[in-house]
Amino acid sequence: MSNRGHNEGSIYRREDGLWVGVLSLGYVGGKRKRKYFYGETRKEVDKKLTAAKRDQQQGLLVVTERQTIESFLLMWLEQVVRQKPSLNTYTSYKNIVVNHLIPEVGRVQLAKLTPQEVQVMLNRKRDSGLSPRMVQYIHAVLRIALGRAVKWGYIAQNVAKLVDVPGVPKYEPEFLAPEEARQLLRVVQGHRLSALFTVALALGLRKGEALGLRWKDVDFEKAQVTVRKNLQFIEKKFHMQDTKSAQGRRTFSVPDVAMQALLKHQARQQAEREKAGDAWQEHGLVFTSSIGTPIHASNVNRMFNRLLAQAGMLHIRFHDLRHTCGSLLIAQGVHPRVVMEILGHSQISLTMNTYGHLIPGLKEEVADKLQELLSEDEGKE
Repeated sequence: MSNRGHNEGSIYRREDGLWVGVLSLGYVGGKRKRKYFYGETRKEVDKKLTAAKRDQQQGLLVVTERQTIESFLLMWLEQVVRQKPSLNTYTSYKNIVVNHLIPEVGRVQLAKLTPQEVQVMLNRKRDSGLSPRMVQYIHAVLRIALGRAVKWGYIAQNVAKLVDVPGVPKYEPEFLAPEEARQLLRVVQGHRLSALFTVALALGLRKGEALGLRWKDVDFEKAQVTVRKNLQFIEKKFHMQDTKSAQGRRTFSVPDVAMQALLKHQARQQAEREKAGDAWQEHGLVFTSSIGTPIHASNVNRMFNRLLAQAGMLHIRFHDLRHTCGSLLIAQGVHPRVVMEILGHSQISLTMNTYGHLIPGLKEEVADKLQELLSEDEGKE
């Protein structure tokens, strides 16, 4: 059955079983324009049609057959991505849209984009020398955007789901052994930011979480720290953002080695404050420059790499301090669910995928303990 001949707002079922809804877009160039919404059920189409009518009444964009990928992506960035709390996500997505997607497929009509065009684009990006991970990210941004277009009823299917994406070699995180972790703590002693490296190792903080830690987040009486903020440097400015998820905001007890490091650091910072005088810029941050301003993440990397090189230690990333914390907790028999909460993982699967290979060795220890507990010889002389 043809789409033509159906009135504004009507919903009907085609011969192939697909349900179709019709929305009038008015007249363009003397010709009546309609937008069609597709779905497997009448209820699905009715939901899309109702949402489109509401958007139309509120003056929001309703896609037409000539709607390009470029105009849709720019609208999606402003109306959807920018409304979310993470400015870092918006900036990252915008970079992908402006520098990769629009130059490649921006002129293509949204409703006419094919899986073949997406596949060719991804292959071309891969052949240009981009890393497989970047190609994956380009694909992911397009897939997320087109997913919204499907939800809004602008297109019938997400063609980005129908292509092959280059695989990315799985990164194997580095873990410091207990003796190496102790060596690292000895190496950083005396550095003005030794507490930063100690806290990152002992609490498993992300770099942005550590740099965004404020003195009011530290409870010296209870020996606790609460992670609330994440310091990011975006578009040449520092931004204090809320943690990425509800799991990211967490309070936990602090090992004495880290608490003592924080106490020493507080005294050191007070001395720097007095020395700086009027030049001091108070931000309430635990880790700052010598005049109280936030620290750039790249400076932390340079300091950390220099300390490792001076000590002749194997090079690891700052983020591997977080992995080391997780691995040491698992090695001590801490339940993965607790490790998940300490590290602020959103799902237990992430914890298990990262540290699960460390658990088999613990099973043998459990078996030995059960043997001791259940053995008939237990308690006999």
